[in-house]
Amino acid sequence: MEQNAEILKNAISGSLKIIEQEREQEIISRRFGLNGNKETLEQIGEMLSITRERVRQLEKAILIRLQISAEENQIPELAAAEKILIRNLTEMGRVAKLSDLADKVYGRKTSASEKTGIYFIATFSKGLTVVEENDRYNAGVGIAEYGDSLVIRERVDEIVKIVKDHKTPITLDELDEKLNYEHPDHIKALASISKLLATLNGLWGLAKWPAVNPKNIRDKIFVILESRKEPMHFSDIAKEIKESNFKRKDVTIQAIHNELIKDSRFVLIGRGIYALSSWGYKKGTISEIIKSILEKSNEPLTREEIVKQVLKVRKVKETTILLNLQNKKLFKKIDKNLYTLV
Repeated sequence: MEQNAEILKNAISGSLKIIEQEREQEIISRRFGLNGNKETLEQIGEMLSITRERVRQLEKAILIRLQISAEENQIPELAAAEKILIRNLTEMGRVAKLSDLADKVYGRKTSASEKTGIYFIATFSKGLTVVEENDRYNAGVGIAEYGDSLVIRERVDEIVKIVKDHKTPITLDELDEKLNYEHPDHIKALASISKLLATLNGLWGLAKWPAVNPKNIRDKIFVILESRKEPMHFSDIAKEIKESNFKRKDVTIQAIHNELIKDSRFVLIGRGIYALSSWGYKKGTISEIIKSILEKSNEPLTREEIVKQVLKVRKVKETTILLNLQNKKLFKKIDKNLYTLV
């Protein structure tokens, strides 16, 4: 991976040598953040005492000159860098979010300048194409042979529409059935470009959906319970959050317990054990649950039937249910084994 870093470094310096004027080199370096943070047209204009529009014109002219030089093979260091990037993009699905591509090429988490260095090379390389970052798309790089920026964005938008229409998180295999790509990895690569999508535990959905992009503790609890599909003790929920793929997972057991109490999506069904209300569990004491069961019934129920129905919505011992059934203010025994409401 260090060899890749050296090749990319040489390609960047070799490309900058094509730009003869020092001021123009300064503009490009600052606009792409090759030596640090990216700077705006206004910031560069103020530094050079020229207008924002003049900086934009110079930037455009410089990039056109670099593109022509690349097409005419006047930047010898560029070919090796382009080959590395295309090889990695091929493995990733022909297109990739800039940060993902940079991390793969370097074999580690990369700095901002390392990412923008790759973007700089791809901007004028004849074998590559770039997707500019905006409110809808992450900065991306693709293999030019498979489509320019417009084609990539159209394909990304198609995936977003399918996810929206599906209305719930969807797997790559399910997306693959609705699209026509050689491999699901191509879909994954395109989906990663969209800022409107998010993924978690193999599911893709809209970034605003808590199931794939939980932003607070309550949403994370919901995702854990939804994925386990069974009631859990609050301490086990805290443990799973700490071992999860969430961006922020440093939570305390007490914080988990507090959030479980506050949110109507969660129901206490046993000692410290919580379930999702969408599973049919209801809040209330055991006596209240028994009362509700008998109210819905058009006839008296046996002890066994009452226990069975309570256990569907509460995780308690059978003896606890039988003790509550002895409440003579609420329940009346009308036969050896039949109960009704008082």
